[in-house]
Amino acid sequence: MPLIDADYAWQIIRDAARTCADETSAPADGLNIRADGAWQAGPNQVSEAAAALFDTLLPVACGGAPYVVAQLGQSLDGRIATASGHSHYVTGEASRVHLHRLRALVDAVIVGVGTLEADDPQLTVRHAPGTSPVRVVLDPNGRASAGRRVFIDDGPPTWHVIADDVPALPGVTTLRVAREADGRLAPAAILATLAAHDAHRVLVEGGGQTISGFIAAGHIDRLHTVVAPMLIGSGRPGLSLPEIQTLAEARRPACRDHAMGADRLYDLDLRRTTTTG
Repeated sequence: MPLIDADYAWQIIRDAARTCADETSAPADGLNIRADGAWQAGPNQVSEAAAALFDTLLPVACGGAPYVVAQLGQSLDGRIATASGHSHYVTGEASRVHLHRLRALVDAVIVGVGTLEADDPQLTVRHAPGTSPVRVVLDPNGRASAGRRVFIDDGPPTWHVIADDVPALPGVTTLRVAREADGRLAPAAILATLAAHDAHRVLVEGGGQTISGFIAAGHIDRLHTVVAPMLIGSGRPGLSLPEIQTLAEARRPACRDHAMGADRLYDLDLRRTTTTG
């Protein structure tokens, strides 16, 4: 029987993103793919790398809408950058390919203004076949520099999300969201604004504070954490969530893990989370 390798698996996953909208099983070249992304091999053999892609990406491709996924790359001791902000690169090439595949499966990719200013990212799909999503910069106080690449290149559209009392950047598509009492923009309000502009499937890419805010508010469905065999020792933490008093309160999401080059991917389903308390 023909072997389904990683490249062919990615093609199947991209096709599934367009066909999983209904509630019936969607056969794909010998695979049986359910509407929730669960899959079962048919007569064709599936390579180990392809199976890992199916396990981690089919739930995103078939997760329905709205759906929010986040990816975080960190060291063994939970750091995403040094104290100076240097982060290129904590995780390896395989992690970047995986991130670009996630971008290709969503309508919009979100970064906070801190990540924009520190990294000047392109937020496009370059390391995998696929279409780049809309780029979204969360910037409540209007700190973004107008010369960042997402605002001036010829790539996909960029939406600048600011509070309703902040001046807009000239020539940039602006979306306004009302502030909460604490001055922040609520994740629910951000997602509702994106949905009103037909962006229902979203990747929250960075940084750690932005991802943490969406998790704390209960608006991340799935978290992909890539852990590199590296000790940074100090610097910026990956996640900063509200304090808990005992480990019985700690979240324990359903989890699968896979090798990702020299790193390890932890695929956390935050909709299936328990505590021991």
